[in-house]
Amino acid sequence: MKYIDEFNDPALARRLLDEIRATATRPWALMEVCGGQTHSIVRHGIDRLLPDEVELIHGPGCPVCVTPLEVIDKALEIAARPGVIFCSFGDMLRVPGTDRDLFRVKGGGGDVRVVYSPLDALELARRNPDREVVFFAIGFETTAPANAMAVHQARRLGLTNFSLLVSHVRVPPAVEAIMTAPTCRVQGFLAAGHVCSVMGTAEYPELAERYGVPIVVTGFEPLDILEGIRRAVRQLERGEHRVENAYARAVRDEGNPAAVRMIEEVFEVTDRNWRGIGRIPASGWRLTDAFRAFDAEHRFDVTGIRTEEPAECRSGEVLQGLIKPTECAAFGTTCTPRTPLGATMVSSEGACAAYYLYRRMNDGPTPQAAPVAREEMNPVA
Repeated sequence: MKYIDEFNDPALARRLLDEIRATATRPWALMEVCGGQTHSIVRHGIDRLLPDEVELIHGPGCPVCVTPLEVIDKALEIAARPGVIFCSFGDMLRVPGTDRDLFRVKGGGGDVRVVYSPLDALELARRNPDREVVFFAIGFETTAPANAMAVHQARRLGLTNFSLLVSHVRVPPAVEAIMTAPTCRVQGFLAAGHVCSVMGTAEYPELAERYGVPIVVTGFEPLDILEGIRRAVRQLERGEHRVENAYARAVRDEGNPAAVRMIEEVFEVTDRNWRGIGRIPASGWRLTDAFRAFDAEHRFDVTGIRTEEPAECRSGEVLQGLIKPTECAAFGTTCTPRTPLGATMVSSEGACAAYYLYRRMNDGPTPQAAPVAREEMNPVA
């Protein structure tokens, strides 16, 4: 990748860290709302290099982790049915449902396949007209355009054996839920660059103004994150609360208009449950009536599944920033990437997976970490 070395330059990193130290005169708490950023922060030890005045709180930015348990169980139910080819990205296969995961369904005879794009699943549907092909459509705004395009293409091609199991979530309502939590300490946000590359930044200025927090759009390399932190701390010290784009090489204010139009044609906003967090109003997407025939939930009649999280799994608290992964008694013992209790241990963007992978086995607790909204904090109007 061109320019990758420049965004890992240790000399430039030291300069940015020196600027952050020189700027921060009071304690500030920032939240990154992206699991990819969390992994970069933990991998490179950025949180340990920052001055004591700057605290990073890991937010609910892993789409696999926040996919609700009932949706996982719906996926398992559909995937186990005869005549179904169930397609998913690889990091969903070991995410535990109530009593099994997609790997176990595959081991029991289910036709579960890893694909790299929803268009791969669409091609499987075209080649297998006698089989029902279902794609597990999860993710933030980043993956929504490709999933919308797959459904759009399926209708254009007249494919009646293709459907999506949809569990899309949206970032701005999550930011609002975080800020309205009664004990929230978050004072600024590092916004996800890949989300903004699709949707642009138009939804963030109103949030920054209403809650008095800087929101800095940033990328995923060490210098991207340090520059985002520097800008957020500078705003906080000046008493400012604006949206800044520190990822201009990939993000435009208007985002990708063609992608947004495709999303708006195929999906409509809906309330959505977030695993370990609860219901956040207007925080997700579902297929519009025009594309409802491609909705796997209705096609396979799995709308009535209800589940309960296992008590020993504290991944919900990790997602809310209430605890660090190492504060869970199961972390690294009964809960590992091979025997996960929750999605945060197996997702490539999960905080527990990051701490395990990069050997943060003994990190101490962070007191009073900021929670995000629980269901009772955000009742549906």
